[in-house]
Amino acid sequence: MPTPIPFRTALLYWLKLGFISFGGPAGQIALMHSELVERRRWISEQRFLHALNYCMLLPGPEATQLAVYIGWLLHRAPGGIAAGLLFILPSLALLIALSWIYLAFGHLPAIAGIMVGIKPAVVAIVIGAAWRIGSRTLRNWALSAIAVAAFIAIALLDLPFPLIVLGAALLGLAGGRLWPHRFQPGGAHPGESRHYGPAVLDDDTPTPEHARFSLRRLATSTAIGCLLALACWLLLALLFGPQGTLARMGWFFTKAALMSFGGAYAVLPYVVQGAVDQYGWLSAHQMIDGLALGETTPGPLIMIVAFVGFVGGWTHALFGPEALTLGGIAGALVASLFTFLPSFVFILAGGPLVESGRGNLRWSAPLTAISAAVVGVIASLAVFFGQHVFFAGGTAQPAAIAIGAAASVALLRFKVGPIKLIAACALAGLVLSYWHG
Repeated sequence: MPTPIPFRTALLYWLKLGFISFGGPAGQIALMHSELVERRRWISEQRFLHALNYCMLLPGPEATQLAVYIGWLLHRAPGGIAAGLLFILPSLALLIALSWIYLAFGHLPAIAGIMVGIKPAVVAIVIGAAWRIGSRTLRNWALSAIAVAAFIAIALLDLPFPLIVLGAALLGLAGGRLWPHRFQPGGAHPGESRHYGPAVLDDDTPTPEHARFSLRRLATSTAIGCLLALACWLLLALLFGPQGTLARMGWFFTKAALMSFGGAYAVLPYVVQGAVDQYGWLSAHQMIDGLALGETTPGPLIMIVAFVGFVGGWTHALFGPEALTLGGIAGALVASLFTFLPSFVFILAGGPLVESGRGNLRWSAPLTAISAAVVGVIASLAVFFGQHVFFAGGTAQPAAIAIGAAASVALLRFKVGPIKLIAACALAGLVLSYWHG
């Protein structure tokens, strides 16, 4: 029987996760499931999926929000805040360092070679995560049909992600009334759900006191989050002017955070439009390079906003030409703060409301349908990645295809961990780049 988790143990795990969470949200969610549900048994399968369904529904980085949610369930608000911060701080620090190298020393040939290997590995990780999450979620024909429909909607019809979420929720609402046994959490009958042994937060564990819903708690948490965001923006406006670069970044990235349904790739066009075309914080070429750097670092891919903020603060010389690095760091911190703050508010304020609906089919059926739709969306992301990695410029890339195939076999057949997989593929890409160079 698992024992209660000491706060220090949880902190060490969230910090470790921040350093090893490669592979985008799908890979990060798979990592958390493997460690927290299967191995450590901190949370049961159904409670994990219930939290995941809610996070998928929200705008913002769902893996970060899931970490905040589980941390909050285990250790109240301090646990949620610590989980989220430790999950994103390693990637923030690493991306700031890479941004400085990028601007101070220019393009490094070694990075291009490493990317040749890492990109196919990322495709393999996304495919593996889609398979893993789908095998847990798509337990019957109804949920499988929703996943296929979501794939067609986003990959072929190019429908917006919020519309797909809304459609899945409506299908779940109707399905929960017509076929309630097919829309149980996890997409199966309760007795068919996979179980890995007793968990600290098990299916039948009573809801912790701090996770019980109250209107007063909802209003208080929401007010604190909004006032904190407003205070930060007013401080920037007071120090640097309401039309200054940092104040504009604060407002722009708040809007981006509230529009980021479907993950980083869904909101990137909006970021490009504002950061490149409207404000001129960086060029289109720099934006592409920043995306490549974001793919090589752990943590949420939306952390690319730190690169955008760093380059914007550097190129606009916020604190003068003699302090370009300081300006870049300020821009990266402001962009990250206003991008991630809404995610913490969504979880800490809305978590008790979601917990109150656990086990209620009127809540769980729409969320289960959304989870099924997300499987199709993740599969479409794998196809999108594959097109750009394996057929770059409309031409087949034999080296990328070979590395991707080997990575997929290693991941799905031999269960190689994502860190070892990425390291091996990066080395292979570096060797091939020098071989052909």
